[in-house]
Amino acid sequence: MSNSLFVEIESFQYNCEGEDICGDCFVMQKTPGFNRIIAVLSDGLGHGVKAGILSNMTASMALKFIASNQAIIPSAEIMMDALPVCQTRKISYSTFSIVDYMPGEGARIIEMDNPPLIHIRNGELVDPTYKEVWSPRHENRKLRIYEVDVQSQDRLIIMSDGISQAGLGSDQYKLGWRRQGCAKFALDLIRNEPSISARNLSRKIVEKARDLEKNRKPGDDMTAAVFYFRVPRRTILLTGPPFSKGYDQEYAWILSAFRGSKVICGGTSAEIVARELGREIHTDLSTVANGIPPIACMEGVDLITEGILTLTHTAQLLEAGEAPQEKNGAAQLTNLLRDSDSIQFVIGTKINEAHQDPRHPEDLEIRRNITKRLAKVLEKKYLKEVNIRYI
Repeated sequence: MSNSLFVEIESFQYNCEGEDICGDCFVMQKTPGFNRIIAVLSDGLGHGVKAGILSNMTASMALKFIASNQAIIPSAEIMMDALPVCQTRKISYSTFSIVDYMPGEGARIIEMDNPPLIHIRNGELVDPTYKEVWSPRHENRKLRIYEVDVQSQDRLIIMSDGISQAGLGSDQYKLGWRRQGCAKFALDLIRNEPSISARNLSRKIVEKARDLEKNRKPGDDMTAAVFYFRVPRRTILLTGPPFSKGYDQEYAWILSAFRGSKVICGGTSAEIVARELGREIHTDLSTVANGIPPIACMEGVDLITEGILTLTHTAQLLEAGEAPQEKNGAAQLTNLLRDSDSIQFVIGTKINEAHQDPRHPEDLEIRRNITKRLAKVLEKKYLKEVNIRYI
């Protein structure tokens, strides 16, 4: 069943109070051609710069070892041997959780000293089976290895111990929030909102953990990452008029026939669709904010925005990893794209001479270039499936 599934992966984190650098590291990559996804959450000893170095080294090495299909025990030993030794504690230490997902083959999860995996299916907590292995040269280091045959709507949650130990020593959580507390919180959220995104779930988990700390100040780095397996959420985005007016009808039909969320970026594009489909456009002037033009509404279309300015600002938000709460066009488009799995851009190739003016800011790129910029960040940073069609 996992062969047809898309996996949405998002993480959220807070630094330890008083630190500018997070001692946890979360990285992921997608293997071109195979759609294999590997993600690593590593927690370095302590917090701050030293912890950040340890976790980043561990995560980078783990990605390379897993991607090249190296044996896990020798790989873990190499990682442990390679880490710099803490001058205070005289040990080199970094924990990790690795999720290795191959469509059609399920997910393999490898943990070393991080809190155990949380697996949620059909609104219930699953107790996944695992095997334990020890390093012959590092007898105190134990690995847990899970093999999970994921199904649609499954969630996998991994975390650093800043989450499981949140509230440690308080009257209510003398032993910390622990894995059980986090799991119950996530279950309640999913039962109340079955389609909650990985982005929102990871953020709410970390925010709840922070709320358990004294004065809401984290005593350790906090990171949670969520893997949400589902049938892909599809979105189509039309921008720019077709090269020839003779393609206007096909342009509108492509949007009308699409099954999924529908977006139009650009006033001329919206006018073409409205004319060809016999629909009306209504502009919402209350959505003007931060220099972003207003959005508009049309029957059968989820979002209509201005073109180049909005697309450029959206690219900036996506590259910065921001999840804006505003209601302007760029914020709404950013959140819609992040919540989508498969995105199809339909790009009109008629040149708009207004955007060729050399006096315009450099950021005001022509439509095809800004679309390529969007596609790149969506594919590389968010592992989305992206297709571009020119008309």
